[in-house]
Amino acid sequence: MFSHRSRDRLCRRIRLKGEDVVMYDVIIIGGGVSGAAAARELSRYKVRACVLEKEEDVCCGTSKANSAIVHAGYDAAEGSLMAKLNVRGSEMMEQLAKELDFPFERIGSLVICLSAEDMPGLKKLYDRGIKNGVKGLQILSREEVLEMEPNVTENVYAALYAPTAGIVCPFNLNIALAENAFENGVEFRFNTEVQNIIKTENGYELVTDNGNYQTKCVVNAAGVYADKFHNMVSEKKIHITPRRGDYCLLDKNAGNHVSRTIFSLPTKYGKGVLVTPTVHGNLLVGPTAIDIEDKEGTNTTREGLDQVITKAGQNVRNLPMRQVITSFAGLRAHEGGAEFLIGELEDAPGFIDCAGIESPGLTSCPAIGEMVAEIVREKMRLEEKEDFKASRKGIMNPDKLSKEERAELIRKEPAYGNIICRCEMITEGEIIDAIRRPLGARSLDGVKRRTRAGMGRCQSGFCSPRTMEILSRELGVGMADITKSGGDSRLVVGINKDSL
Repeated sequence: MFSHRSRDRLCRRIRLKGEDVVMYDVIIIGGGVSGAAAARELSRYKVRACVLEKEEDVCCGTSKANSAIVHAGYDAAEGSLMAKLNVRGSEMMEQLAKELDFPFERIGSLVICLSAEDMPGLKKLYDRGIKNGVKGLQILSREEVLEMEPNVTENVYAALYAPTAGIVCPFNLNIALAENAFENGVEFRFNTEVQNIIKTENGYELVTDNGNYQTKCVVNAAGVYADKFHNMVSEKKIHITPRRGDYCLLDKNAGNHVSRTIFSLPTKYGKGVLVTPTVHGNLLVGPTAIDIEDKEGTNTTREGLDQVITKAGQNVRNLPMRQVITSFAGLRAHEGGAEFLIGELEDAPGFIDCAGIESPGLTSCPAIGEMVAEIVREKMRLEEKEDFKASRKGIMNPDKLSKEERAELIRKEPAYGNIICRCEMITEGEIIDAIRRPLGARSLDGVKRRTRAGMGRCQSGFCSPRTMEILSRELGVGMADITKSGGDSRLVVGINKDSL
């Protein structure tokens, strides 16, 4: 296990006009999957790199609230960067999951066609997928679809079957990439919000609420805020529209209702409302596609959730919506051209955009990281490390052990015999590991994303106080200092009258 001293490694500083300025070769803005993937790929090289993240942890923006789908790659326009990186990312995901030890399953997907009149649209998807290099695509008849998925609507006419589609845990993917990058020398600075970017003679100075940073190269992986930073340095402006997606998450009792991801025929607003199993055994329904202006607007709405429920039922029968345990919303970073914007800016040398990363951004992230790192490598003529560590071990899951192995583990580490979250059967040992490991958890949500403690049927109603006690003990802070998700999200406020 690792201590938290490692979260804030020492770095090179210089004195500039009486102030400390931190110096790097590369700074990545944003600790979501794109930023973490770029960091991991850059950590293969001899380079001084850092990730600046305004939140208290990685995976706090778009990357934490999405469909958790690894798309096959038939939807993006042929010849587009989005299509290329989608297919490449999907191909990379299986090996990456083995190297970095995060959950991934290639379960396949079905795009449901409800009438003969819609068949040209389905055939167009098939043809596009073939041109994009997607393997194994088939158009199935009604009978074949119902044999494969008995709970699909009886009104199904045909479906596009993509066997290479999959599902992944987005939290563990993001965290695994970041941890591996960190172990290979990339620094992470949390609670550090970039407020301004100034061009300098040798690169850029980033002004933050936690000091100033100088760098030769900037990677802009700031999600819905990527336009803000792009526009600080470039005359060619871009605009990112936050596109809100509402979801409903169903209990594990409903997890087997379908065994593949079920899509509607896509529209200009996206792939529509889907129904899918998750890697953890739940059922996920959503999202909507509602353009908003608020880049922090992740609140659900009654109208949005009603839309999810209505549209999901068009493709899948008898959805057990009484089994919903929570709802949530996430934002997609939609750029007007509906294309990934990745590359060095013509009028801002050394500034590399990684913008407009909406669906299939999660799928594409390994390929995005690869592409960004290659741009930086060529520009800075980076040399590969001899000691790059490609693998990482995740938090041990005692459920995967035999009875004998588990008994021996508990004998050596009694904390693994103490169940904290009864819904998900998460032990104290797993929570301790989540806190002590590289870039470990600092908050209740940080523990939740790493272990699933609090993600079950009761939604942390019973386990949160016990998890807070462990956080308090491990971090050496008072209970009143424990937050839900950093910042001002303290869970305990006020004064104990007995202390007066």
